[in-house]
Amino acid sequence: MCEAGGVDVPTRPGDPLAQPTRAKLFSVLGELRRPASTEELADRLAMHPNGVRLHLERLQAAGLVTRGRERRARGRPRDLWGISPDAQPGGDPPTAYADLGRWLVRVLAAGKTTVRDVEAVGRQIGRELAPDAGGGSPEQRLHGVLVALGFQPQRETGSGDRLTYCLRNCPYRDVVRERQPVICGLHRGMTRGLLDEIDPATRLSKFEPKDPDTAGCLIVVRGPLAAERGRCA
Repeated sequence: MCEAGGVDVPTRPGDPLAQPTRAKLFSVLGELRRPASTEELADRLAMHPNGVRLHLERLQAAGLVTRGRERRARGRPRDLWGISPDAQPGGDPPTAYADLGRWLVRVLAAGKTTVRDVEAVGRQIGRELAPDAGGGSPEQRLHGVLVALGFQPQRETGSGDRLTYCLRNCPYRDVVRERQPVICGLHRGMTRGLLDEIDPATRLSKFEPKDPDTAGCLIVVRGPLAAERGRCA
């Protein structure tokens, strides 16, 4: 298993991620938690952009990454690659146990035991994750982090300044079965921390956990971030 910063990457024979370069590219995109250009990814892997582009196109064909276009003041538009919200690395819903393990160690090291304490630690973690979300609008940045962490978010635009994310996957499902209040409290705090940094005027108005095996947890935000998404929908 190759561990990405956002999504753990299992591999099987014949899987696109069984090829080391493609596994590394997927891992780097998980670590970045934002789209990246072909040239940036080539620099990180010390490879020629043409070779990297071929691997990225293979990942795109497998439904693991998406390709966008960035217009520039000069020159041709460039490709921007990111993890697909529907990515199924290894053919299964993504997990993120490497991240979760580090965060839980941090909670324990701080001597925090109540759900409220855990949520407070999660909020600080969310603030630290926010700078990694890169450019784009506040909504694109929040959505990108949720994608990179493996939640497979689906946007549901409401009226006015209300936006719902339905999380179609729980990347921590095995642990949530044992300690759902703690893990969901950590995630709720992380969401608040992301909003603190990405768009302080937007607030988390609802966080509704569901069964981790069927997923469908709901994150509802209200404020400018949600209104901006509504205008673009």
